[in-house]
This record gives sequence, C-alpha cells and structure tokens, in this order.
Amino acid sequence: MTRLDILTANDRPGEYPASYYAASTPALDPMPPAEGDIRADVCIIGGGFTGLSSALHMAQAGLRVVVLEAQRVGFGASGRNGGQVNTGQRQDQDVLEEMVGHERARALWDLACEAVDLTKSYAARYAPDAGFAPGVVHADHRARYVAESHAYVRKLNEDYGYDSIRALDRDEVRALCASDAYHGGSIDMNAGHLHPLAYALGLARAAREAGAMLYERSRVLRVREGDPAVVETGAARVTADHVLWATNGYMGRAEPRVADKVMPINNFIVATEPLGDLADDLLPGNHAVADSKFVINYFRLSQDKRMLFGGGESYGYRFPDDIAAKAGKPMREIFPQLADARIDYAWGGTLGITMNRMPHFARLAPNIYSATGYSGQGVAIATLAGKLVAEMVAGQAGRFDLMAEVPTQRFPGGAALRTPLLVAAMLWFSLRDRL
Repeated sequence: MTRLDILTANDRPGEYPASYYAASTPALDPMPPAEGDIRADVCIIGGGFTGLSSALHMAQAGLRVVVLEAQRVGFGASGRNGGQVNTGQRQDQDVLEEMVGHERARALWDLACEAVDLTKSYAARYAPDAGFAPGVVHADHRARYVAESHAYVRKLNEDYGYDSIRALDRDEVRALCASDAYHGGSIDMNAGHLHPLAYALGLARAAREAGAMLYERSRVLRVREGDPAVVETGAARVTADHVLWATNGYMGRAEPRVADKVMPINNFIVATEPLGDLADDLLPGNHAVADSKFVINYFRLSQDKRMLFGGGESYGYRFPDDIAAKAGKPMREIFPQLADARIDYAWGGTLGITMNRMPHFARLAPNIYSATGYSGQGVAIATLAGKLVAEMVAGQAGRFDLMAEVPTQRFPGGAALRTPLLVAAMLWFSLRDRL
C-alpha cells in the first residue's frame, strides 16, 4: 500500500489551497528552490509563522538566515487557520499552575501576553492588509459551564491583574453573537482576529527585506547532525551553525523525535458569500467567537463581511470529500439565519497537537531545535516562538527553555495506534459535549 504524503495528500505541489484567504490576498512572486551548496548561520525548515518570525528576528540581528519551505510560504496552517489571536497559552492558567507551579505558570502567562502584543505590532507594521480587529468571545454551549468561565475571568482579573477580559451572561453573549446556542461566557478585548495568510506573507516580505534567504519548493530530506549541521534537499546542501524545525502539523515522520509527540489533525473552514447587513446582525461587534465544545466551533467575519466558520475535525492525512458539508452543518446549527447563504469557499488544513495541548519546544541536539505543536493556538505563540529562538541563538536561552521545560508526553500506541486511540477519545468527548 502506498503511504500518503502529508504535504501532497490534499494539495497540489507549489499551490496554495483554494481558500478564501488565498483568493483575497495577492500572493508573493514564487521564490526559487534552493540549489547547490549554501552556507548559513541558521537554517529554518518551514515557512509558516514560526519559521518566518524566526527568520525576521535573526536577519534583523545580522545573521545569515536560510528558510527552506517545501511548498509556498504560509502554505500550511499559518495560511489556513481561523485567524484568532488569543491571549494565554492553549491551557488555562489553572491547569498550568498544577502542571508547572504558580511561578512558572505566571511566566508562561507573561510570555503569552507578549505574544499577542508582538503579533498585533507586527500585523500593524508588516501586514496592515491583514485587518486586525479586536475582541474574542468565549461562548459556553452548556449552562453548567458558565459559572466556571466566570470564575476564570475573576482569577485573571484578580490573580493576574488582567482587566481586558470580562464575564458575559446569556443576554450579553446573545447581544454579541446572534445565536441561541450559548448561555454565557466571556469577552477578551486584548485578543482579536486577522487574515492569517496576509499576515504570513507580510512576515515573509519583512524577513526577505531584512536579508533572509527564502526558498520555496525545497523539501528537506535529511538533517545531518554536527557542528555545523547539514540540511539536505533534493537539489541543495545547506551547512548551518544552527537548525530549526518549524513544520508543525506538516512534519510527517521527517523528524521522529518530534513526530512522536506532535500529531497532525485536520480542521475545516467555510466562507459564505458576502452577507451585507446580515453580517452586522450576526456579529454586531465584529468580534471573533470560539465556543466551549471539545471540538470547537470558531467563527468571525471577513473584511468583506463573509462568515468564516470553522468546525469539525478529521484524523489521518486525507480530508473529507465534502468539506462544505462538514463545516457548513455546524455553522447552520449555530446560525439558522444562514440556512440559505451560499458557501463560496471550503478548505481544510492540518495542525499539530500535543497530548497536553501545550506547544512542544525542544533541543534535539546542541544546535538543532524544534518549535511546534501549537494545538490550535499558534497565531500569537508561533510569532513569539521566532523571538525566543532568536534569543537562544544569541546565547540567551532562558525563555525558550521555559517553554521547553513544559513536559510533552509521547502519544501512546506509536504511529500505528495513536490515530485510532485519538479517534476513540474524541468520540468520548463528543458524546460528553452532547449531554
């Protein structure tokens, strides 16, 4: 049986998916594949948020940086996601305090707040067309969740001094999101949403202008450890003092030490036709929304007032045949007002998740690193990851190591069993959500 290739299982080589994002922002001119012998201070594998932010930071510091992207920059999850720029780590502070202690949990919170600030400043400076808009609503789909959500708001207000978030009762959440599906929740006005592909391309332009060398259609075949390390593609050999794996869900088995801890899963988004005044009725404040389901629904308006709605997951490499039906069904459940709305775009993407849903930062060798596994919280955290990698390469490793010290377990069952085990777990949580 032929083994599927995660980079081409659902996509054509060298082409962006047929998403609303790709249709609504001008692509950069194709960059050449890497060829021949290349010398670099740093070689970055992957041209998404992590790789591009790393390249930007290090090129601005005067380092000779090479980025090797197997497809196009921003091709993967960075250019396909829901565009939500969320405050905090993927796990709540309650969980992190139990996991790593209060002091480290506080430091992780501070990093996450810095990540949002950095993302907003980079979007304003390098990608104003990404259209950052403030506000993310957390919407509880079960009444029993509301008390916990409100308690968490109080914790952030009182213990962390974070006053950008406030609790919402049923009427308040209904005023911000015209759906009867939700019972309360919270709104974070420091968080927000943007056009993720436009943001990624803005980072790519800035990195290139700073002197980074970006190569597309340059799939890495192997990394030979050493000082310096050697990164090989089909047509190039990059010799580098430092190497960063920044591939997230599209790594496949290229680096097994990371792949054992970061699993690819697929998520799906639809974009309706422009809705005009109806868009303002559905989301009057133009805030993004993410709900409390284990497999969350997340949605927002585009700059031309389409509903961008993400919902549903699948496991394994292949996307379903009818993505519009998969993500359109929960959209119409949340918003019956969209029963007759035309879906103009439907696409999928692959992200990397970890067992504990925290990013997986690692030193694989003294000069080889990985930053991946963002578990759906990658827009801001991956942007910050580039800054942390640049600090480490400059000899200030403390903040990278803070992220790396969060324990990341291997998925049980190995490559053969981890997908069936995950599917079983997801089914259990899905049943719990319905109760």
